[in-house]
Amino acid sequence: MMLVRTLLLFLAMVFLLCEGKAQNQQRKKKSQPNIVFFFVDDMGWQDTSVPFFKEVTELNKRYLTPNMERLAHDGMKFTQAYASAVCSPSRISLMTGMNAARHRVTNWTLKKNISPDTENPDVESPKWNVNGLSPDSSVPYTISAKTLPTLLSEGGYQTIHVGKAHFGAEGTPGEDPLNLGFQVNIGGHAAGGPGSYLGIHDFSADWRDAGNHIWDIPDLEKYHGQEIYLTEALTREALKEVSKSVEEAQPFYLYMSHYAIHAPWEKDQRYYQKYIEQGLSEQEATYATMIEGMDKSLGDIMDHLEKLGVSDNTIIVFMSDNGAHKQVAQNKPLRGYKLSPYEGGIRVPLLVKWPGVIQQAMVNDAYVIIEDIFPTFLEMAGMNKAAKGSIDGKSFVNKLKGETSSQERPLLWHYPNTYYNPPYSVVRKGDWKLIYHHVDQKLELFNISNDISESTDLSETELDKTMEMAQLMTKLLKNTDAQMPTIKATGKPVPYPNEL
Repeated sequence: MMLVRTLLLFLAMVFLLCEGKAQNQQRKKKSQPNIVFFFVDDMGWQDTSVPFFKEVTELNKRYLTPNMERLAHDGMKFTQAYASAVCSPSRISLMTGMNAARHRVTNWTLKKNISPDTENPDVESPKWNVNGLSPDSSVPYTISAKTLPTLLSEGGYQTIHVGKAHFGAEGTPGEDPLNLGFQVNIGGHAAGGPGSYLGIHDFSADWRDAGNHIWDIPDLEKYHGQEIYLTEALTREALKEVSKSVEEAQPFYLYMSHYAIHAPWEKDQRYYQKYIEQGLSEQEATYATMIEGMDKSLGDIMDHLEKLGVSDNTIIVFMSDNGAHKQVAQNKPLRGYKLSPYEGGIRVPLLVKWPGVIQQAMVNDAYVIIEDIFPTFLEMAGMNKAAKGSIDGKSFVNKLKGETSSQERPLLWHYPNTYYNPPYSVVRKGDWKLIYHHVDQKLELFNISNDISESTDLSETELDKTMEMAQLMTKLLKNTDAQMPTIKATGKPVPYPNEL
């Protein structure tokens, strides 16, 4: 009898312990906020009706993004947010918390072991990580790291990938987001752009380039042949996955990574006519429709969260992966465009809504950079220990909470490649920005607060500051073990800027 009582007491204790553990896990799930990262492709700083400059610009007047306005009203607008100047480096940085100089995916990826870099008469690109991000460190020319969705998944999140991946080259494990910590993948693969945005063309380039299927968007066969735009199809799929997570009472991380507004520029007929009637050219009107369709997706997601009753416990972050393309309207007053070292290539829109933490209509002029997303999301999720594991990224949760911080942290950009633009490195610290052009080994110095258009090079009049920034850039390049291009005439690497 005593043995039976002891056994029953033991079982009761085990039951209570398990029940308590389950209740704690359930409480943790309820307390963890959902996170939506709404990531747009090739969207410039001014490609919106939300003004990120101190003045309303012509592009702000041209484009219609009421849901971005709504998000800005509900949260915080960052006027000096930065990404890399091209897509894959930005995406690997947000996934790993590493600066592009360190992870060495310094240009866009597509085909295994093949670089898109073109011939330059003076310098040769280094052997960079052309195969992108990989869960397997034995894959050549890749960076292997524990990713943001992997850590969030371990922390109890349902990790959902919808849209553009562009993490790893075709034929490598990194091309599939399911190998990088996502539990759901819809539409993500190796390519960084769609074959077509049109369902009537099956989202494929085959209709205009027979046999070209590398750009085909996977997982959307149900929409083939239909009069539907890619942005809309991806949004519908994202809403279904969010509903599933809410039904299962599981916190979710939705990586809503739109292909828009990357080329090919194809009109979204829902919005086209009104832009033509406003006097825009066909190309301008087409681009405007792609922006408005992207904005509708944002609104649909926000409305869906409210319908499900989870909007008060959902963080929404809006960002672009780089500046606007050279072939579209330039983002004045910024100079430059995608792939360039100037502000037009790297400064991007950033909006954050965090209910209960961020007050309405806040504006933050502090600068942040794409690798900061990694520790910020982890800290938002209550995973502070994992957040502190970020190598280069710094959490900006303190900025979201309204705390002031020093602007003395240096930011580094490194593009040692010969695709489209000549190679360069950039460092910003405080108001000062130094650009190092690798081919002619020329330095440019700008004071961004006084000269946002980067029209006046101060490198020869502010010699002490130029040398100070050159020393800083050299230190950062060495600390990240950055690769430098090779000078063809000598076979030696391009010198560090402090060696000039």
